[in-house]
Amino acid sequence: MAGRLLSIGECMVELMQAEGGLMRKSFAGDTFNTAYYARQYLPADWHVDYFSAIGVDRISEEMRAFIAGHGIGTETIAGIEGRSPGLYMIHLDKGERSFSYWRSVSAAKLLARDGDRLRAAIEASDIIVFSGITLAILPAEDVETLLAELRRAKAAGKRVVFDPNIRPRLWDDADYMRTTITEGARTATLVMPSLDDETTHFGDTTLEDTIARYRALGVDGLVVKDGSKGATLVFGDTRSHVPSAEVKTIVDTTSAGDSFNGAFLAHLATENNPEAAARFAADVAAAVIQHHGALVSKDKLPKG
Repeated sequence: MAGRLLSIGECMVELMQAEGGLMRKSFAGDTFNTAYYARQYLPADWHVDYFSAIGVDRISEEMRAFIAGHGIGTETIAGIEGRSPGLYMIHLDKGERSFSYWRSVSAAKLLARDGDRLRAAIEASDIIVFSGITLAILPAEDVETLLAELRRAKAAGKRVVFDPNIRPRLWDDADYMRTTITEGARTATLVMPSLDDETTHFGDTTLEDTIARYRALGVDGLVVKDGSKGATLVFGDTRSHVPSAEVKTIVDTTSAGDSFNGAFLAHLATENNPEAAARFAADVAAAVIQHHGALVSKDKLPKG
C-alpha cells in the first residue's frame, strides 16, 4: 500500500575525515539521515519528503540537489534569503564520534515559521518523523506551532514518530529541555529514545522507569535503544527485546540511531511487525557503523 513519510528537521553540511588529513564534504542531520535510510527500504510507491528550510545560496542549492538525488522530495524545503545551512565537523577517536558545530544562521531554525505550509505538509503525510534536535533549534513560539500540528496529526490517526535525541548543548535551559521533550513525546504515537539519554537527562534509574514515563504520556509504541544491549519494544500490551547485531569493527558510530530508525520505520510501514522491524534495523545499524560518515551507500547495506 502506497504512503508518504515526512521527516522534519535540519540537514547540515557535514565535514568528515578523509585520506591525507583532508576533509570530505557531505550533507547530513538526524532526521534527514532517518529519511535517507527509510528511502532505501520503502517501496517505490512510497514517497519520502523532507521538511526544512535552507538558504538561497550555492551551498543550499547543492544541498537541495543532494537530497533530491537520493530520492527524497524537496518541495517542502523552504528557501530563506540571508540564511544558510548549518555546518558540523566529525572528530573520531577509535570509532567514537564528537562534533564541532557552526549553525548560528541556520535557515532550519525558521522551518516552522509558516504554519500553513507546515500543516499542508503534515496533512499530506501518513508518517511524520521529528526529533529533540528539531525542537531544540526552534524558537519557543515555533515549537508550539509544530507541536500543535503534530497533536492534530495524532488525533487524525497518523503515525507520529519522535526520537528525543537529547543534545543538551543545543538547549539554553535544562528544565525547558525536559519539558519540551516531554511535550514532544506527548504528541507522538511512537517514541524511539536512547536509554543512555533518558538516564542521564531525566534521571531514570532503570529501563522500567523510561517505559513507564513515556507510557504515562499516552505513547502507544516505544522502541528503547540501548546500544550494544539491543532494543526493548513495547507496542500496546506486547513487549519484546531484540539484541544488537554483531559488529566486527566499529569505524564510525555516526548515524547508528538514525539508520536504525529509518530502517525500522520502513519495515514497520510495509510489514507491520515491530519485532521483525527491529531485528532488521539492528542489522542495518550494524552495517552503517562499519563505514565512515552518516550516509552509507545502499550496496554496503543489508538487502531489504
